[in-house]
Amino acid sequence: MRLLRLAIAIFALCLMPASQAAELPLRPLAIGGHKLVAEVATTPEQRSTGLMHRFSLRPDHGMLFVFERPERLSFWMRNTFIPLSIAFIGADGRIVNIEDMAPQTEASHWSSGAALYALEMRKGWFAERGIRAGDVVQGLPGRPGAR
Repeated sequence: MRLLRLAIAIFALCLMPASQAAELPLRPLAIGGHKLVAEVATTPEQRSTGLMHRFSLRPDHGMLFVFERPERLSFWMRNTFIPLSIAFIGADGRIVNIEDMAPQTEASHWSSGAALYALEMRKGWFAERGIRAGDVVQGLPGRPGAR
């Protein structure tokens, strides 16, 4: 059994892109008093890899995608094994909309308006905390009060 677990772990590491193996910077965020920690993806390569090839997320951890300018954003779940919820966030720090995304699908999930950020968390994380469109995300890079 140990040998099987070791083989599975090695196989998973082989599938992981080199860019994913390098840790992204972490950023503390808060929404309506709920704290979380997000890995921050700012480059096109980091954003295109996102949470691909991962099989779990730590509690209250996710990934924040930061874009150059506000625009309608679209995400899919190719090579992503974790069911996720995504909050699209405007330049003002307010959540534009939240979508649930099924693993390993290529269906497009769009922001309902211009977004500068997207925050992916474990599926249901936002709903379980009563977080919805219009709520403000605190601690975003480039925003007042950000560290």
